Amino acid sequence: MAGAADPVGGASPLRWIDNHCHLDPATAASQLRDAADAGVVACITVGTTLTHSIEAVDLASRFANVYATAGVHPHGASDGIEGIEELLAHPKVVAVGEAGLDFHYDYSPRSVQQDVFARQVALAHRHDLPLVIHTREAWEETFAVLDVEGVPARTVFHCFTGGPAEAEACVARGAFLSISGIVTFSSAYDVRAAVAATPLDRLLVETDSPYLAPVPHRGRANQPAHVGLVGAAVALQKGVEVTLVSLRTMTSTMHFYGISVA
Repeated sequence: MAGAADPVGGASPLRWIDNHCHLDPATAASQLRDAADAGVVACITVGTTLTHSIEAVDLASRFANVYATAGVHPHGASDGIEGIEELLAHPKVVAVGEAGLDFHYDYSPRSVQQDVFARQVALAHRHDLPLVIHTREAWEETFAVLDVEGVPARTVFHCFTGGPAEAEACVARGAFLSISGIVTFSSAYDVRAAVAATPLDRLLVETDSPYLAPVPHRGRANQPAHVGLVGAAVALQKGVEVTLVSLRTMTSTMHFYGISVA
């Protein structure tokens, strides 16, 4: 990551983009240095509220190879999306989201979640931006909103937790699956089966840090430096060399977000 404000590293021969993380302004510089040493050449830090989205944009402004999204997570849907659209004009904002439905916790009423999700799908269409989706225990309802509103040309299901059937439904709608450290968990049979069944050119990799650290770091705070472990797990399930996963996910991520990384 070149530039006066950017960490410099490069000990790993493989190159990765962490396409979904939540950088903390207090620790971002040190985490980005560690990430660079692990071959991570760019990160997408993802907004979940208006305040968090503003922080993400600020971080992207400070670090050349950090990009931001702006959106409202379903947990905060009751707060609405006022202020989000204004952030989309920033040159380092590369997507809308994360947006979607979470029927596991139901922190916001389901009808409100569905309305706010639909409004953010509309934002992605209006601004010709990718859409980053969070869905938990709401597959049918998520697909229903997308089918009514129209699936944006660049759509990704972040932290994919479904199985082969859900993966097929996502890909049939032209979407990508973003695979997190869950793929390394011993109980994640469905996720591994989905990875094995999905074309490699429809897969991206992420950490969702500070959450969901992959094995052998499970139970500790996650960070972008660990995204290569996710890529290695994807390679194992696909039966291909990890270098191919690195190359394909790098290419797909750059095309998806419209970014270029040297």
